[in-house]
Parts: sequence; structure tokens; C-alpha cells
Amino acid sequence: MLNIKIFGIVQGVGFRPFVSRVARANKIFGSVSNRGSYVEIFAQGSDDDLKNFLAALQTENPPRSTILKLDVNHLPDEKFSDFQIVDSVHEAGDIFVSPDIAVCEKCAAELFDPNDRRYLHPFINCTACGPRLTILKNMPYDRERTSMDEFPMCAACAEEYFNPSSRRFDAQPICCNDCGPEVYLIRNEELGIRNWEAIRHVRKILAGGGVAAIKGIGGFHLACDAKNFSAVQRLRDSKTRPSKPFAVMFKNISAVERECFLSDAEKNFLDSPQKPIVLLQKKIGGSIAVNVAPEINRLGVMLPYTPLHLLIFDFPDELKNFPDALIMTSGNPSGVPITIDDAEAEKIFDFCDAILSHDRKILLRADDSVMDFIDGRPSMIRRSRGYAPLPIFFDGAKKFSVLALGSELKNTFCLAKNNLLYASPYIGDVGDLRTVEVLEASIKRMSDLLEIVPEVIACDLHPRYRTTALAEKISAELGVELVKVQHHYAHILSCMAENNFGGEVIGVAFDGTGFGDDGTIWGGEFFICDTKTYERAAAIKSFVQAGGDKSSREGWRIALSLMKNFELARELNLADEKNLRGVQFMLEKNINCVRSTSVGRLFDAAAAILGVCKVSSYEGEAAMKLQACAERSTKIFRAEFKTSDEIFSEVLSRRLDGENIFDLAKLFHERLAEMTAGIVEELSARTKIKTVAMSGGVFQNSLLSSLTAEKLNRRGLKVLRHELIPPNDGGICLGQALNALQNFSTSGRRNFY
Repeated sequence: MLNIKIFGIVQGVGFRPFVSRVARANKIFGSVSNRGSYVEIFAQGSDDDLKNFLAALQTENPPRSTILKLDVNHLPDEKFSDFQIVDSVHEAGDIFVSPDIAVCEKCAAELFDPNDRRYLHPFINCTACGPRLTILKNMPYDRERTSMDEFPMCAACAEEYFNPSSRRFDAQPICCNDCGPEVYLIRNEELGIRNWEAIRHVRKILAGGGVAAIKGIGGFHLACDAKNFSAVQRLRDSKTRPSKPFAVMFKNISAVERECFLSDAEKNFLDSPQKPIVLLQKKIGGSIAVNVAPEINRLGVMLPYTPLHLLIFDFPDELKNFPDALIMTSGNPSGVPITIDDAEAEKIFDFCDAILSHDRKILLRADDSVMDFIDGRPSMIRRSRGYAPLPIFFDGAKKFSVLALGSELKNTFCLAKNNLLYASPYIGDVGDLRTVEVLEASIKRMSDLLEIVPEVIACDLHPRYRTTALAEKISAELGVELVKVQHHYAHILSCMAENNFGGEVIGVAFDGTGFGDDGTIWGGEFFICDTKTYERAAAIKSFVQAGGDKSSREGWRIALSLMKNFELARELNLADEKNLRGVQFMLEKNINCVRSTSVGRLFDAAAAILGVCKVSSYEGEAAMKLQACAERSTKIFRAEFKTSDEIFSEVLSRRLDGENIFDLAKLFHERLAEMTAGIVEELSARTKIKTVAMSGGVFQNSLLSSLTAEKLNRRGLKVLRHELIPPNDGGICLGQALNALQNFSTSGRRNFY
């Protein structure tokens, strides 16, 4: 008899029913059970049958499952008369939690089949699809430990749930129109409007140019017709979001292909079980309203991933021309996590024409994941629904546990235990106290879920971050050690962690803002480092930022500082006279000024002098518009190494000579990539290190990232880049956790450098 233990994503994906079917097909007697951190199988049969059974487990496993490790041991035979799924028994160990999974094709077909008993059921699911993480209380994953425990199964659902031959055998969120959750409208005047009538009501509003809030798997979305300029503008005005791009949910792939260019790789991710938002190149002359993504040549696109989304697009009613593209943006006030609560939704979505909710509780928020593609490879921008909290493996980590609080912007946190690092779903910007409350609650829920009690806390070096204050509070409450990790070093470590690379690297960290060891703002750094310590080997030439936080939004301030020429700034109309004189005074008197090496601010300054964007209404706006301009240029430039200040001066000089701004935007990217490769080449010659890790929010820029990697590869260097962990601050918690794991000594005392 074999005792088989299978580790990985084997809960919430129909793995035990799969094992049962494979066992019966191969004449295997025994049992399968869920042990919390793994699935355990006792298998008895002939040698050939056992061999076939083992092979089938690894080659025919459910498409949503992931086998990370399989242990097989021989035991004496027992008397089994059949093969059974036995009750779950929870044991301590590594935990693998399945993320939420988009509705599968079989359930989608049943949803619109009038002969199916789940016809038009907004919560149809099976073992291959449906909510997981967002409804889970604790492990192992069984119905009584989810928010579905409030909905007792009807007799028909119970029969499927306990039937090994059913596609819904052991499907924890199983339900139907008779026993499942319900959708409803939540305004006082709309009380009593539920189920199909509520869906019809929302469809009429959206088709008529209205705005609706819709509760999904991980929180509320705000929706309107993506082709209706007035509806989009109304949503912008209501959400106080003047120009930041909105995500668009298309009815199907053909609608996407009408509006955007779509590669095979992009299509595979777009239509994957994770259903992320994918940034796609827009086609000229498309029908999507121009104010959906103004002055940006890319569109954030996703497909319907819940049954309710499918019903919103395609409900059988009298509407004949319902839009096949809807704005589907996160339902939250600016800087606050996505809303999950009815009372809060009714309060903050007062501008909506309807609020469609449901009574299945969301226990852990999960915003939509956002992904770009660079050189044909995925490049995660926001990692959340569909991906979190799948762990990152890192070989050689010491055996203890860490909580890393991440950064202030784009916050995620990381719980790490031994060699597994679990990055949380996206939380948001922690400048708001409401976000801090959500962060604390999410840490507690995930700590309980993953059964991790941290032995050390890690956070950013910045003394005024709310995450730093929270880390200090948790450290004191638990009586455990606290380590503060420099922001840009943590960026490089996150790239190393994702690539499971533990050697020495030359780290290139290009970012917007981060607290440096010398008290200045860093963001254009070159490190010689490993997982334990680092040397700041080089940086771009520092400049002065005047005006505190305003300098990160108003690129003209950086441009004026770099130009050192008031009259020239006035000639370029960088700002009005009063503001220009005010900043000039601050620069001359060194008032409210700080030294900076931020490449992000360098982008802002270049965008300002080219007239592309002088003041940003959202983070990264200037850089995104500068890249969009650069991608319109066909000019080829000769490679020249110049320092960062020389690059700015060259772009400024050519701008004054009247050169095309699209060409100059491309020149800026080309020169910056050449400078980066040149500095790395010099460091490599000195240190003999041949591996380069690129990280930081600036490397979200696909043009700069691609150009830089190409130039480094030409110099014979190996380049580590991000794929499924964001290069921006959303991935920084991973680097903090890795540093703590590597430096914490086995004696319980820290060994930080």
C-alpha cells in the first residue's frame, strides 16, 4: 500500500473528487482526505495499477490545481473494500490557499440553458470555478469554514455535493436558485427588488447611460457604458478621477479584438481562470469613449469572470442593444480599499443610479489584478484576485516566520514561513486611516488562515510611514524583533525572491520616492547586493525637489530645479508667474527642499518641458503620457552614454530648437536605457558580477524596461525581471520578508547589517 502526500494548490479545486475518480478508474482501494496543508492518499492495488494511478495524479490533475510536491511511502496493506473520501483532518504545516477562480465554460453554458435548474443563477459554480479566498474563514477548505455556511444546501444540491460522479462533488460554494445567495438593490426606495428583476433594472440603467455599483467576488465595481462619453465623464466627476484610465470589461474576445491589438500570449492570460485586467494597445478609430483612457495608447481590458457579470451583459430581456463594453472600475473612494459592505456602499455611492449587491459575505477584499506584457512576457502591475495569496518559493530560507508590512503606496503585506512567501491581495494606499484599519484586519485574517505567528516584523525605513508605525505597534504587542529595510534594496530583493536567486547581483532600482540611508530621497540607485546586505555603488546625479509632496505631482517644479533658469521656465510656460517665482524662491533659499535621485521625478521633469504633462492628477500620469508619445516616434538614435543631468539638458536643448516632441520622448527613453547599461557594465567589470536585477515602479514602463534589458543582454549580462510580482511598491513586501528571513539568526537574535 502507498501513502501519498500531495502539496500545493489542492484545496478548493476539486482535487479529492478527482483522486476518487482516478482511483476507481484504476481499481485502487483506499481513501483520500484533506489535511489542511496537503492531501493524503492511502492507495492499495496491484503494482501496475498503482503505477498508473500515480501517473494519472500528476498528469490528469484538475486544471485549476498545482502540484508542488508529491511524497510517496510504502506501508503494509490494510483491508479496504472501496475508495472513499474521508472527513478532513486539520494538521499544522505549509498552507496553500486557492485564489478565487473565474466562472468555467461548463458553468457558463449551464447558466444560459433554460433546461438547467441553475438557469440564470448569479452564483453558479463547480469544483473548477467560483470564490475561494474571499469567502474562506480558515483551513481546511470546507463549506462550514466559508461564508457559504449561511446557506444550507437544498436536497438537489446536497445530492450533487455528495455524489462522486458529479462535477460538483465536494464543491464548497455549491448552490442554486433555491438555496443560494441572492442579488438585490439596496437603496431604500428599491427595497424588495431582488434576483432577476434587480438584474433587469441595472441593465436598463447601464443601457440608458446611467452609472451603477455592482458587488462582485472581492468587492464593488462602478460600471457604465464604456462607449458613452457623457456616462464616463459623469463617473469621472463623481469619483473625482479627472484623467486616470478606467478598466473596461468586454463581453467577449471578439469585442476586445475589435478595439485592441491582442497577441496570443495576451489572449491566453486575458481568458485564463485568473481573468486579470490586461493592458492592451488600442486600435485607432475604436468605439470606446476617448475619456476612458485619455492621452494613453493602452487600455486596461478584462473579460467577465463571475456569473453575475455574464448576466449583466447577456440577460434574456427586452433590451436588444446592450453595450458589449462596460467601465468596471474599483468601487472605492480615492486612496481607500475596495468597498465590500452594503452600508458603506449606500453611503459612498450616492451618485449611482442603482447599487446591485448580494448577501454572500466577502471575508477578504480582492481587487482585480492588472497585468502588462513586456517583450512577450507578463509584467504584473497589481497582484490580487486570481493570484494572491499563491506563495513564492525561495530556496535556502531559514525556518521561522515573518510579517512584512510593505510600503505606503500600493500596499500589500507578506506573511512568510520557512521558504514560502505569501504576498497578500492588493490593499491600497495607506495614507488614509480607513486603509490602515483594513490592513490590520487583513493581516489578522491571513495570519489565521495561513497559521503564521510572526517571529520578526519587517517594514520600510521611512520614519513617517503609517506602515512603519503599524509595524512598530505589532512588534511591541507580540514582543518580537523589528527590522527596517531600505526601500529600494527591498525592491531588488523582491525581484531576487521572485526569480529564486540567492547570489550576488547588480541591482538597478528606479522608483519615484523612497527614504534613503542618508535621509534624502532615493530612486535612481545601483546596488551591489545579495539577500543579506547591500552597497549603494552608484546613483543618478542628485537634484533638488522643492515643495514637499507637491513636487511628486507637479513635474514642472523638478524641471525648474534642473533647468536653473527662471526665464527659460517662463518661456516654456511651465507654470504661472506666481508659482514659478514661489518655487524659484524656495530653491534659492533652500526652503522646503530635499535632495533626490528619483528617476520617477526625472520622467516628470521631461514630460513637463515637452508639454506632455506638467501636473499629474494620478501617480505615474506624466511617465505614462511620455511613454505614449515615445511610442509614436519612428526615429532611430545613435547610442550615446550621458549622465542623467546631461540627458535632461539634451532633451531641453532639442526642445528649444523645435524638434518633434514624440522623437524627444523616445530620445529620453533611449538615453536613459543607455546610461543604465553603461553604469551596470562598469560595475560588472569591477565586481565580476554578471547578473542584474531590475526593479522599482519606473520599470513598469515597458519601453524603458525593454530597451534597458536589451542593452544589458548585448553586454553579456543576465537580467532578472519581474513577471508575476509587481516591480512597483506592490511587490516591496516580498523583499522585506526575504531580508528578514535571511538575516534572522537561529538563536533568536537578529543579524541585520
